[in-house]
Amino acid sequence: MVNTTGTLDCRPQLTTMKELTAILTRKVSRASFVSAALGVVYLWFGVLKFFPGLSPAEALAGSTIQTLTFGWIEPSAGLMLLAIWEVGIGLLLLTGAYKKWALIAALVHICCTFTPLVFFPEMCFTAFPFGLTLVGQYILKNLVFLGVMVVLLKRDLPS
Repeated sequence: MVNTTGTLDCRPQLTTMKELTAILTRKVSRASFVSAALGVVYLWFGVLKFFPGLSPAEALAGSTIQTLTFGWIEPSAGLMLLAIWEVGIGLLLLTGAYKKWALIAALVHICCTFTPLVFFPEMCFTAFPFGLTLVGQYILKNLVFLGVMVVLLKRDLPS
């Protein structure tokens, strides 16, 4: 907003943001908001895997599952199992049901997402170890999710 001196005044917007933040924090704790946000991502990414060709991670996920299971699970079957797993985690995190178990399942999942860095370095790096491809960046961003999960799990476990 422009004030009477002709300069930009951000204070009314900050007051509005403070009010919005106050409303949200009265309704939802920070932890449950973060948990729900994580649940939305899991649900969204999981649902995409039910529709062939819709998930950008489809080929990578299928190949990784096939490699991790020593060829016992075909990529298409592995993708469906992964979709079920991710949707399940997402729904549990969104509802808050069995939160500890949802976070443990998510932690196992997120740790497995780093395996392509070892199994398929040609897909992840342009110049090892710092030059990442888009796939490598996609995988590396999971460090943020890993950190969030560890914090949420530590918060939910008895001391």
